[in-house]
Amino acid sequence: MDLSAQFLLFLISFFANLFSAFAGGGAGLIQLPALILLGLPFGVALATHKVATVALGVGATVRHLRESSLERRFTVFILASGLPGVVLGSSLILEIPDRAAEIALGLLTTALGVYSWLSPALGLSHHPRRRDTAGFAVGAAALFAIGVLNGALASGSGLFVTLWLVRWFGLDYRRAVAYTLVLVGLFWNGAGALVLGVLGDIHWHWLPALLAGSLLGGYAGAHLAIVKGNRLIKRVFEVVTLLIGVRLLVG
Repeated sequence: MDLSAQFLLFLISFFANLFSAFAGGGAGLIQLPALILLGLPFGVALATHKVATVALGVGATVRHLRESSLERRFTVFILASGLPGVVLGSSLILEIPDRAAEIALGLLTTALGVYSWLSPALGLSHHPRRRDTAGFAVGAAALFAIGVLNGALASGSGLFVTLWLVRWFGLDYRRAVAYTLVLVGLFWNGAGALVLGVLGDIHWHWLPALLAGSLLGGYAGAHLAIVKGNRLIKRVFEVVTLLIGVRLLVG
């Protein structure tokens, strides 16, 4: 790739990850199709995308850690619940057809946006709940299932984590997005990238531009999320979920 093509990759990565960091997921909506359109096979594009989105988690982590809004025990809980699912999903995706899964995920993702839109007060205030044994058990099962989706598909799984933390555990959107970006963006995607890198192929020549765009976009999006607050995050979340749902359904 020449310098102009690398710059195009950087711009695609920057804006994809900026919106993802602001809405709590969705970088794959722009970045993965772009890599495929530029000539990479699906499996190679997915593995390359996963590696690049780890930098999204790094950029968002740098910004969110300055706010000290993450609870240590809750952070460990999300990691322990989701990481096994990520490894399982990443191991399976290279062996099974993905179109049926994409259609199902498209319907579910669209439903997320509609549900949030029809719930005006959802996620606008922070009211922690379901921190008992039963609440954590159900929460862990759902995070494991979302982890499988995260490992197997690139678009939308972070949005599921964001809304689940809002709906089940009572977080506001700003805190939920922080957990999603730091834990899903950095650790879940890192585990998925490792598995896909071992089992599949990564297009290493494109990674410098993608990593730079992902890192800067993640930081900028996290900063906007902190500054702008819950109401705007909620609206962007709803728009991104609907866009991702439509894209997955039309293929």
